[in-house]
Amino acid sequence: MEKYYYNNENGFWYELQGDYYIPCLTLGEDDTRPIGRWGRKHLRYLKEYRPVLYTVLLLGGKLSGHLAEIDTRATEMYELLMKQLAGKEGINEQLKAKDPIAWVGAMNNIRSAAEEIVNAEVIFV
Repeated sequence: MEKYYYNNENGFWYELQGDYYIPCLTLGEDDTRPIGRWGRKHLRYLKEYRPVLYTVLLLGGKLSGHLAEIDTRATEMYELLMKQLAGKEGINEQLKAKDPIAWVGAMNNIRSAAEEIVNAEVIFV
């Protein structure tokens, strides 16, 4: 018996091990980009509410890249929204120096609003 066998029907190579031919399978290259806060949040969403999409991405080797892309998009959107909302509300360093408590309260409101927008537009879709 030959050591390796190619099956034209499915396009797989098989290797003889003992009396059995075992498929020669390899994993694709894993995406090594870091997955941050937003990527982990999207991962939880996929597992809980979109299990079929989660399984397809996981088995296709695309889950890591997908999560890294979501994390990048969400981070950029969050930072942009924070700047825009702070500018629109007139929250700046002068307010921070004049009334730190009011500045913290206003920034917490802006942070919450920006998080809700990012969740609705990027994470929970």
